[in-house]
Amino acid sequence: MKTIRTFLLVLATVLLTMGPACAQTAPTTQPAMKCAAMVGWKIPGSTMVITKATAVPESRPNTVQYMPPFPMKVAVAIPSYCKVEGELDRRVGQGGIHFAIGFAVALPDRWNGRFLFQGGGGFNGSVLPPLGTAAAGDTPGLARGFAVVSTDDGHKGTIWDTSFMADQEAALDFANDTVLKVTRTAKAIVAHYYGRSAAHSYFAGCSTGGREGMEASERLPEEYDGIVVGDPAMEVRMASLGQNWFNYVLTQIAPKDASGKPDPARAFSASDRKLVHDGVLKACDAMDGVKDGLIFNVGACHFDPAVLQCQGTKTDSCLSAEQIGALKKAFAGPVNSHGKHVYTAFPWDSGITAEGRAPGILTNAAATFGPKYHETIDVDAIVDTAAADGIQQITDTVHWTELNTFFARGGKVLYYHGVSDPYFSALDTLDYYKRMAKDSGGMAIVRAQSSRFYFVPGMLHCRGGPSLDSFDLLGAVVDWVEKGNAPEGIVATGDTFPGRSRPLCPWPEYTQYKGSGNSEDAANFVCQE
Repeated sequence: MKTIRTFLLVLATVLLTMGPACAQTAPTTQPAMKCAAMVGWKIPGSTMVITKATAVPESRPNTVQYMPPFPMKVAVAIPSYCKVEGELDRRVGQGGIHFAIGFAVALPDRWNGRFLFQGGGGFNGSVLPPLGTAAAGDTPGLARGFAVVSTDDGHKGTIWDTSFMADQEAALDFANDTVLKVTRTAKAIVAHYYGRSAAHSYFAGCSTGGREGMEASERLPEEYDGIVVGDPAMEVRMASLGQNWFNYVLTQIAPKDASGKPDPARAFSASDRKLVHDGVLKACDAMDGVKDGLIFNVGACHFDPAVLQCQGTKTDSCLSAEQIGALKKAFAGPVNSHGKHVYTAFPWDSGITAEGRAPGILTNAAATFGPKYHETIDVDAIVDTAAADGIQQITDTVHWTELNTFFARGGKVLYYHGVSDPYFSALDTLDYYKRMAKDSGGMAIVRAQSSRFYFVPGMLHCRGGPSLDSFDLLGAVVDWVEKGNAPEGIVATGDTFPGRSRPLCPWPEYTQYKGSGNSEDAANFVCQE
């Protein structure tokens, strides 16, 4: 549990997403009552208690924080709204601790008739501002007129605190139950406040929020019309094994510190990592028609680090034979005692050596989840322990692949994943997408009618990295649900490359330069297989 706790702590610091605003408009609805009148309102048969209803005035651009206490601000104005705060299922649980499912619903004064569930992050534990920022570009759902709900998933605490897992109901709320309970409660609040139900319901989240979005599509097929799933934490124990395997492999070649302990942070020097980065780009960058530091043809990138091997003595311009072997073994992913891969490989990409708060997987190898280094690793035992973990089996959303009921209702789901995500391999999410499509009518039908998957080159976990990490998949899923417009290239921008735009293309298509025109402009690129 300590391993997963550390894992999700790191994830929770990077759960902010991105993108240019969509231009959708809809007739607006005015509230049917005063905001303050929501306090004390009851839902018959429900344990819901509304504790506060606050009229929030319009906020200027760059004044509202996405996720306090982190400093990032919403770039656009947030219109005036009624913020309804409350709790469900208040009780005293294990150890005399007071539990409840906390929530907040933002009810805009000019409502567009849509409902949006904002997915959480890490182990949650607090109710974040209900803005609807995930995969929404520069314009969050609330700024577009959505009624937005957020929740703490049924417990109070810091996002790395797992003590709540000792309580059966709290563990089940986090793993599975909160999404349904909060969905139905928030929808009732919306209907009461405006005098009518939402015309369409949406879900968008990344990491834990991505897992919750998968849960909505798999287990609540009649509750949502459109879902956006980003970098999902859909099998945390196995993803953690992937990271620990990476650390184990590098530990085997790491030099020792003064106390004789291996230091995997020194397995690859900064100059070594640059060699790997430059080698990957040399092999794969130009496959999309232009050398720009971004690898869009992910499927064709088969980098062989052997091209960097020294022919003699190790120097700063080449890698040793043991470093080459370690790279191949680490990126290929963990194998059990029978030689079977138990977690997917990590892709070669431009962000694998990224520095910063959430570094790339090769840079991050020394800061693995759990011990600083793994001199040994028992893959079989770890896999067996994960399989025997009842609450993890309920939490994981990687196994259920039949979405035929959701799709038969006209439901749409868009998946996206940063190719350089160091925590969850983007190839694992693609694997799920392929399995889901196979079991839900076949790839051709699913892709044409119901679901698409997008790689985001260079992006780390949910945001950041040498990437174009600002894009509007929320608007794209709304267009598909309400207008029947299946999404193609989604224009992406990012702070790393000012003035640059590219279309993100639905797999198996990738972004390709036309061969003429400004290579910084998305208009001069096409999606092709």
